[in-house]
Amino acid sequence: MKNGPPNRPAASCTGPAPLSTDDICETRRQAIDFSLQVSKETAAAGTAGRPIRIYADGIYDMFHSGHARQLMQAKAVFPDVYLIVGVCNDTLTYSLKGRTVMNESERYEAVRHCRYVDELLPNAPWTLDSQFIETNKIDFVAHDDLPYGGEDEEDIYKWIKDAGRFLPTQRTEGISTTDVIARIIKDYDMYVRRNLARGYTAKELNVSFMREKKLQLENKVQSVKGHIAGKSHELQNKVESVKGRIADKSHELINKWEEKSREFIGNFLQMFGRDGRINQWLVESRLKVVRAISPPPSYGFGSSSNSQQTSSDDSDTSDDDSYHSSPPPAKRARSHGNGNHGIDDIDYHYSLSKESKKRTSPRMSFSTLF
Repeated sequence: MKNGPPNRPAASCTGPAPLSTDDICETRRQAIDFSLQVSKETAAAGTAGRPIRIYADGIYDMFHSGHARQLMQAKAVFPDVYLIVGVCNDTLTYSLKGRTVMNESERYEAVRHCRYVDELLPNAPWTLDSQFIETNKIDFVAHDDLPYGGEDEEDIYKWIKDAGRFLPTQRTEGISTTDVIARIIKDYDMYVRRNLARGYTAKELNVSFMREKKLQLENKVQSVKGHIAGKSHELQNKVESVKGRIADKSHELINKWEEKSREFIGNFLQMFGRDGRINQWLVESRLKVVRAISPPPSYGFGSSSNSQQTSSDDSDTSDDDSYHSSPPPAKRARSHGNGNHGIDDIDYHYSLSKESKKRTSPRMSFSTLF
């Protein structure tokens, strides 16, 4: 048998613990020199020279974590422990405590498969005596410290406590066989409905015909409720999915709107802005109109027709710009018959040309036209 480090349980084995009637257990008992009593101090120091044999007993109905923790404490109390666990049979248990959920064979097997157990003692006695202790060569007895009554005793472990051979263990709060059974009774109808749905008959569950039908109807109601709840959850998931898609589409539409609005504003500014195409077209049109209505003046000598046309233009300009007060052109010199009329004509046209230069209308501004 392999043992773990001090104050720790031994490593779990690969098979169930042997029964006390098995040969291996008998061989181990015969190898123990029980004439030398081991004290708690010696056992704690690990100087006994052999494993310390500790005995724990109980009913262990519906074996649970509270039972396992109690056996773990007994196993770990000393560095080298050989743990023997006694389990009472059905007859003794029914007569002194009451009916159990599991029968004795089931309870034996449950305890044998706990990793802290080194040996299982079936048909354990309710009350321990010195002969039982010597036969099984038990050094110490482990149990919780609460008084445990018997037929004629208030505490069946009192004499062991007085002998200094008792090792108290702590109960696990919130878990016990009584608590587990109370939970089953509390939810009795639920467990009956569940078992009926799994194929158990009303007779097997000790349920009357009318109660069976009632529970079956409740099962159907619960099934319908569950189906509705499932559909509601599925519908809710679909609604959330649609909401998510709408949110995605909304975000996409907003992004597109922002892009289109930026594009529209850019096109508007490009068309109607200060340097836009419309403004450029208006400026070019105005310049064309200005050039058309304000031709550059002509200078120098010209033919008689050009002089007359210039004189006519000057006359029109003089009418429009009345604020210019220029003297009338010099009168044409009369011919005295001396053949000098050609010179007089030249002087006249020259004076008209000079007068035309002076009275040329000013260039019209851009703002005056528009």
